[in-house]
Amino acid sequence: MGWSLPIGVVKGTVIRVHITFLLFLVWIGVVAFARGGQGAALQSVLYIVLLFLCVLLHEFGHVFAARRYGIQTPDITLLPIGGVARLERVPEKPAQELVVALAGPAVNIAIALLLFLALGGLASDAGTEVANPGVSLLERLLWVNLFLVAFNLIPAFPMDGGRVLRAILAHRLGYARGTQIASRVGQALAFAFGLWGLLGGNPLLMFIALFVYLGAASEAHAVQMQQVSRGLLAADAMITRFESLQPGSVVEDAVRCLIATTQHEFPVVDGAGQLRGVLTRDDMIRALRERGPETPVLEVMRPDVPVVRDRQLLEDALRLMQEKQLAAVGVADGTGRLVGLITPENVGEMMMVLSARPERRSPIVPRIRPSA
Repeated sequence: MGWSLPIGVVKGTVIRVHITFLLFLVWIGVVAFARGGQGAALQSVLYIVLLFLCVLLHEFGHVFAARRYGIQTPDITLLPIGGVARLERVPEKPAQELVVALAGPAVNIAIALLLFLALGGLASDAGTEVANPGVSLLERLLWVNLFLVAFNLIPAFPMDGGRVLRAILAHRLGYARGTQIASRVGQALAFAFGLWGLLGGNPLLMFIALFVYLGAASEAHAVQMQQVSRGLLAADAMITRFESLQPGSVVEDAVRCLIATTQHEFPVVDGAGQLRGVLTRDDMIRALRERGPETPVLEVMRPDVPVVRDRQLLEDALRLMQEKQLAAVGVADGTGRLVGLITPENVGEMMMVLSARPERRSPIVPRIRPSA
């Protein structure tokens, strides 16, 4: 999502367009121009723009349904394969997730109904040829909205149908078990799509299969992490041996630490031991290339890194890391002094340790990671 451009804000949700979507529009326009000239190119681009407007409205269906339950949506990103609304957290109750999941397809049904009334019905089924520029634009949009409903209700993550399936299963089997079964169903469907696409020579189906498989695996991993962290403290998963930087340090100092340790994230700590920010490896290399080794770390670090208490629940730290897409979260003691870091890497290591243990005991994992 790093290559996405913000184009507006609606009720606190940033709308982003991925650069690949813009390239997709250009490609559509060029192909249509080669076939039918300027008029065909303009009509094809207009159709795609209106199609993705319907996709955007679909995502806002999820957004406003989620807000009923106090769940915010930082942004929506439009991609060539559709839209992605990033919820800050998953609804806690199965009934809530069911409502949020169905809200998107419900918007497409409403759009199709409005277009049906505007057209006064359908003269024929020619509108099903959604790629045929000779068919009425509104009729094609009607059918494509119905297609979006059917496609999104496929019972596989990350489509809405996968969340509907999980909500139904979670009502009877619990959230973790429901996610596990729904993820396996999604991966089975991904294999079916991939085989179908391979045998039929359809690269689009193969791409959808990859998209579904990765979405199902990602959802299962996220829920596994949530279940593993339940009841644990931030101190149970934090790194306590790490190199830190001073507010007066420069990028060259950080480079020395990078080479001498296995760290990828370096906290910048003041004289009182409080976290001022975190310099990541990627930001360090970028600063070294663009601004030079004498650049102060205060100018290139990430200052908005939150800090949790060492006796605070690990779930809180993971939620912050996920919502803000952070490379690290600081852990402080009762005086506010930085005593540890939580990163996706060491959380992954903790999950591997826990999955290998027949029983969980406290302390569950080593709290150190060697720095060399």
